[in-house]
Amino acid sequence: MNRIGLFGAAGAIGGSIADALRAGGRHYRVVGRTRGSLEKQYGRDPLAEIATWNPDDPSSVRAACRGLEAMVYLVGVDYWKFELHPRLMKQTLEGAIAEGVPRVLLIGTVYPYGRPQAARVREDHPREPHTFKGRMRKAQEDLLLQADAAGRIKGCVLRLPDFYGPGVDKSFLHGAIVAAVSGGVANMIGPIDRPHEFVFVPDVGPVVVKLLDQPKAFGHVWHLAGAGATTQKTMVEEIERQAGRPLKLRVAGKTLLRVIGLFSPMMREMVEMHYLLTDPVIMDDAALQRLIGPLSKTSYQEGLRRTLQYQKREPTHAS
Repeated sequence: MNRIGLFGAAGAIGGSIADALRAGGRHYRVVGRTRGSLEKQYGRDPLAEIATWNPDDPSSVRAACRGLEAMVYLVGVDYWKFELHPRLMKQTLEGAIAEGVPRVLLIGTVYPYGRPQAARVREDHPREPHTFKGRMRKAQEDLLLQADAAGRIKGCVLRLPDFYGPGVDKSFLHGAIVAAVSGGVANMIGPIDRPHEFVFVPDVGPVVVKLLDQPKAFGHVWHLAGAGATTQKTMVEEIERQAGRPLKLRVAGKTLLRVIGLFSPMMREMVEMHYLLTDPVIMDDAALQRLIGPLSKTSYQEGLRRTLQYQKREPTHAS
């Protein structure tokens, strides 16, 4: 039985990958620290096996890896605890290698690149992170790619830009989505008129499954870009059009983020990554398309429609 493990599955990206596996009738294991959240998300799927783990316990890591044909690594940490990323990757890799897991795919970010040196960033762009978070993400990637180069396990990285979609509350667009449905002021981080790109979360899962099935994917980094360059302002205008009314916006720049950060650890940590809004990383995913064929990308108009529709059904997801 071909079983794929989703480590850190209790989130939107994990759900998208599970949907793609389910559509193909494939068995999978979801792994997380808390069983309750996994049961809520996956408990009704007969193809899903639910497992909990403690990544600080080597025997727990090995048990979570046992019998897997492939692993997708989605483990998140609090935004103010990025020093955990390399440590958790190292512990997980050791368990996976000990259990003979053949392949690992890491869901990555643009953080390791640092400030972009090109209008469109390809996979061969220098990894020169100037932020702590970028260095921690680079160290995480290095552990996997070095293990692949040494022949200990096959590994690859799929980089994603910022994302949005149904049930995604950690998005630059979430405040506008909530305000469009429930009223109030949309809190956003600016500038909102600079180029940016977003990937629609449901588009991610099918790409991950194709990569897992492609032997040539391993040993490399791949990009999945959004549905074209846009701006937060343009996305808000589309949200307003679909909602049928203007939104009240409260846009925080870098200076205001510093002030808010005195009271919010999350906002305090956003300050060092603010460059991504002023010096955006727009990705080129031509290499991925050459590897697995044309990519199905939901238009921003349709993605926002589906996201607003979900928010109307699930108003408790406002935060």
